Amino acid sequence: MTAAETGIDAQAPSDFLTPGLTPVQRLRAILGGSAGNLVEWYDWFAYSSFTLYFAHHFFPKGDLTAQLLQAAAIFAVGFLARPIGAWLMGLYADRAGRKAALSLAVAMMCAGSLIIAVAPSYAMVGAAAPVILLLARLLQGLSVGGEYGASATYMSEMAGRARRGFWSSFQYVTLIMGQLLALAVLIILQNVMDKADLLAWGWRIPFLIGAVLAVVVFWIRSSLDESPSFLASKESGAPRSTTMLLFLNHPRESAIIFCLTAGGSLAFYAYTTYMQKFLVNTSGFSKNTATTITAAALFIFMCCQPLFGYLSDHLGRHRTIAFAFGAGALLTYPAMSAIAGTDNAFVAFGLMTLLLVVLSGYTSVSALVKAELFPAHVRALGVALPYAIANALFGGTAEYVALWFKQQGMESGSYIYVSAIMAVAFIVAVRLRNTNRESLITED
Repeated sequence: MTAAETGIDAQAPSDFLTPGLTPVQRLRAILGGSAGNLVEWYDWFAYSSFTLYFAHHFFPKGDLTAQLLQAAAIFAVGFLARPIGAWLMGLYADRAGRKAALSLAVAMMCAGSLIIAVAPSYAMVGAAAPVILLLARLLQGLSVGGEYGASATYMSEMAGRARRGFWSSFQYVTLIMGQLLALAVLIILQNVMDKADLLAWGWRIPFLIGAVLAVVVFWIRSSLDESPSFLASKESGAPRSTTMLLFLNHPRESAIIFCLTAGGSLAFYAYTTYMQKFLVNTSGFSKNTATTITAAALFIFMCCQPLFGYLSDHLGRHRTIAFAFGAGALLTYPAMSAIAGTDNAFVAFGLMTLLLVVLSGYTSVSALVKAELFPAHVRALGVALPYAIANALFGGTAEYVALWFKQQGMESGSYIYVSAIMAVAFIVAVRLRNTNRESLITED
């Protein structure tokens, strides 16, 4: 097989075959990488989970939909910083190491969360309030953009060949766990605080919690072992990671990641972060009921990740991804339409869970497949940058687009939009090579 066929740079070797880790070393690496990922995504989703409670502090004009639309716009802008964070942190991870990038990413998230926790309201500083909120989200966007590539690369390289799908799936387990933790904090505050206090100042608590957790994870990550694949790549004399090197030598792989991420991120944010608002603003459920439905469905979604990761080790990751996008494209419109028209919480929960279980075929192995497409010296950048660009364009705008369709009186248009992008991703997925056999991660 030629260098062009494998995607390996002709002028430099890919990973040397690096020795396998002991079970204790592997478990420690997976847990260490996962802990930071959990906190990163808790902080990211705390914004979305508490939007219903703080939007009026920063955007006092208009009805609920208008306030949510403005808050969603800042949520989307935060995504625009993610490609920049992915680019900078991807280069940093490929040059300085996965461990250094992971520590820097969680430090930046800590700062962003702390800013939101103490941010003044519109009533206190006027138009400066949404600007401060925007700056904090931009900082968090830089952090999450860098976290994904570094975390996905580190966990994939430390997972081991035999059960790489299973172990790497915990990257998404902790992502969902972060979202669940944000919802758990919301549920607790909804039940222990008066609604007036939660609306007035209680919404600040989750961001303060996130800042404290990030400090703890920074300490944990400082003691992680470096990836053997990274160390072997450095010793091999492979070229320094550059953006030009990535796109010139790996245009096909970059395009694949962009397309898969477009479908996966759009579906994920439509089924999760936007769904909480959808259940309140469209289906008519109370905020508490919507939060409970979302949390229960996400818990099942989280538990499905190792299962689909295990299946991918035996059936092929390309097959589980194709299943997710094909079934998702067919189910999104009827499921979302049914949720919009039901007042039964159990029906809404069942339909939301169905969509998320199907999506698990992609989410459980998405980070791993992306990492397996690139050699070690450009892996972190290759995973992070195409992902972050697609995530910003499709995932970051998912709520805004859905709310825009609703405001225009064409809410079902957003269901069609999600289905269409997933259909495109399905076409790409069915042409994906079997990375179980052709992975460029060579650690045993």
